[in-house]
Amino acid sequence: MANPEVLPWRNGVIATYFASGLVISTLVARLPSVRDALGLSHGEVGLLLLCMTAGSFLSVSASGFIVMRLGSKRTMVLGATLASLAMAAAGISSAVFGSVALTGLALALQGMGTASWNVASNVQGAAMERALGKGIMPALHGFFSIGTVVGAAAGAIGAAIHLSIAWHFGFMALAVVLLVHGGARTFHPETTSTGSGPSNKALLAAAWREPRTLVLGLLVLGMALAEGAAGDWVALALSDGYGSANTVGALGYGVFVTAMTVARMLGGRILDRFGRALVMRVSAASALAGLLLFVFGPSLQMAMVALALWGLGVALSFPIAMTAASDDPMRAAARVSVVSTIGYGAFLGGPPLLGLLADRIGLLNALASVGVLVVMSFMLAGATAPERKKAQETDSTPEPEPVPEPGPDGQSATGAATIKE
Repeated sequence: MANPEVLPWRNGVIATYFASGLVISTLVARLPSVRDALGLSHGEVGLLLLCMTAGSFLSVSASGFIVMRLGSKRTMVLGATLASLAMAAAGISSAVFGSVALTGLALALQGMGTASWNVASNVQGAAMERALGKGIMPALHGFFSIGTVVGAAAGAIGAAIHLSIAWHFGFMALAVVLLVHGGARTFHPETTSTGSGPSNKALLAAAWREPRTLVLGLLVLGMALAEGAAGDWVALALSDGYGSANTVGALGYGVFVTAMTVARMLGGRILDRFGRALVMRVSAASALAGLLLFVFGPSLQMAMVALALWGLGVALSFPIAMTAASDDPMRAAARVSVVSTIGYGAFLGGPPLLGLLADRIGLLNALASVGVLVVMSFMLAGATAPERKKAQETDSTPEPEPVPEPGPDGQSATGAATIKE
């Protein structure tokens, strides 16, 4: 049973996951409005999103070291604040000034803040899971998805009443800042040094050389691209590919993130019963089926069913991979940062490139190309199996050793509170 003293910490982490979902879905749900305000084509929207990607890559490539140096709490607060202010600036620069350049700069800053925030959140999530002593990573990511559902609903309402994206983005930015700064007050103290053990730099460098960690990263890469493609392009694909209104596009995105939320809130029980590898394979198969049905389906109604399958399929990939990367508590922070970095690279970098491809072969056909990497993820699902058994089988000690209790900060020497998909 969880220590009651840990519960406020858990609730604070949940608030930051929820806030992260709001940031992601606010831009996605109102992307058609941003496109209209700036008068952009699909390819130009893709190039605009590449500004966010560029900022994200600058941040995510260094995020592992930043988290281990500053601690996940400080990284999350700084990243969330930057992302929120930049989101508000993106709304003003597009709706008020109609400037593509200023909007691109704002999105680059938003990407920088979001990327470091998300990596820190996954490190937090792994530590929280260990502190509570049970698998709650899917539920933590579920609250991220609840945030995306709320953000998508707000986006649909905003589009329906023609609310200026300047006001919309500004209000959501304020909500995010309040949630993250309030939640961070409950986080447990954490250490940012490894004491007499390997240095943070050595642990991180070693994680980048571990075959299993890299395979987990590739697995997440395929599924993250499938999730990111839906996040960035579903609203426009419904609007342009299926000839529906902008409001329908926002609602379609809402169907997708709602399906993800349901899967994540139920994910802990499913994983306990069937195991990570099997659940990962079924998830990849569902994502592929939904993606292809969305692209080649005969009607708007079938597209909505496809979005539900797609959302159910991608929902558990990040939580499963984060838990798998945390099997060894002493190396959890380094491994989680590596897997997160690879995954968020695809999540943020792939979708903008789809816009350029869409200009040549059409948006729906461009989305179909994502299926190749989903198949790769299906084939790599075995890497998510627990590695603890392996360690126990090779242990030459005749008597089992007692499992150490978590430290006062609920985590390994590299430190990191916990939570966050």
